[in-house]
Amino acid sequence: MPQATGREILRLAVPAFLALIAEPLFLLADSAIVGHLGTAPLAGLGLASAVLLTAVGLFVFLAYGTTAVVARQIGAGSRAGAIEVGIDGTWLAVVLGLAAAAGVGFGAGPLASALGGSGPALEQAVSYLRVAAAGIPAMLVVLACTGVFRGLQDTRTPLVASVLASAANAVLNVVLVYGAYLGITGSALGTVVAQWGMALGLLVVLARYARAEGARWHPHPGRVLRAAVGGLPLLARTLALRAILVVTTWVAAGLGDVTLAAHQVTATVWSFLAFALDALAIAGQALTGKALGAGDRRAAREATGVMIRWGVWGGAALGALTLLASRALPVLFTGDPEVRAAMAAALVVVAVGQPLSGYVFVVDGVLIGAGDARWLAGGDGATLAAYVPVALVVRALAPPDPSTALVWLWVGFTWFMVVRGALFRWRVRGDAWMVTGAVR
Repeated sequence: MPQATGREILRLAVPAFLALIAEPLFLLADSAIVGHLGTAPLAGLGLASAVLLTAVGLFVFLAYGTTAVVARQIGAGSRAGAIEVGIDGTWLAVVLGLAAAAGVGFGAGPLASALGGSGPALEQAVSYLRVAAAGIPAMLVVLACTGVFRGLQDTRTPLVASVLASAANAVLNVVLVYGAYLGITGSALGTVVAQWGMALGLLVVLARYARAEGARWHPHPGRVLRAAVGGLPLLARTLALRAILVVTTWVAAGLGDVTLAAHQVTATVWSFLAFALDALAIAGQALTGKALGAGDRRAAREATGVMIRWGVWGGAALGALTLLASRALPVLFTGDPEVRAAMAAALVVVAVGQPLSGYVFVVDGVLIGAGDARWLAGGDGATLAAYVPVALVVRALAPPDPSTALVWLWVGFTWFMVVRGALFRWRVRGDAWMVTGAVR
């Protein structure tokens, strides 16, 4: 492995890793705080999280697409142009965020109910969503700004912002949930305050970048529209992935509150591991975009090979740690013995799948950095089509025992990763994704 390539990957991936795991670490803390309120609040948080993560996750192209476009501009030697396209993405985030917040806030009941929520769990989910919807615009602004900084090869600014916001979120949650006796609503309120603080902080830094380079801050309607249209393939890709996660939550909800509560925490642990491995994917986005923007296909291929190897070995290491902690982790989140047993069993499946996850996340980042969004949309659409029948079988035939049922569900979920990994392997072995130039 060339030392320069390894150093460049580490320079980008290490701060990105720390930034990425900061938020899921405190999401885990939130789950623990709410989990000790009882099984119904924890199940309600599972429903609400699925809605919110979908509402925000649909627009993840604001980060991924911006990273790729900004990195290509940097590779082509236009730093001011890179910042300006990033600013356009930020304006787009504001518009989309306001619309999404209105939809989630006013539609909290129907959305949570559509996932299979009922009774006390549904009531808890609706209470959480009506408050948490106010943080959606902030999170979309965070996505767009983070994409700009990553494209500029600056992964430290998102790190600092994420750590500070996540720490504030944890403190606010404890104070509002237990100190102010607001229950799950206090958890939502604390998160909203932390999210807006993070968004405003990143906007201040972005404004400084713009001023230093003489980049224009006001929106350019034509470029904003192009950013929206250019993001459609990544939106389609994300829709397919979010549909898979929503279907999985729907299946868990149909298997009872114990299974849903255990799935909520297991899914949060899986998300933490995914964010950790996604650090290499972010390095892949930035390095691939920069190399192809400069017309250097050889460098793009070389960095891809290195990052794939690191992703697989990193996944294996995380999987081993998860397996070792599979019995201890559930104790931190709930006092319900059934929920603990189901979670412990599912974490074994999660652990086994981590090397594959490392491969998938890295290649996904490389292809996003290359601007191969149309193929990703088609490939992930095919993955969704392969997963839905498996999920339906699990919901129909899973045994009543929560532990066994949740293992069935996570084995089915791992099938989705197997299909996705096979498609990615076929794509990355060819050269069609390596299109050079400042734009694709």
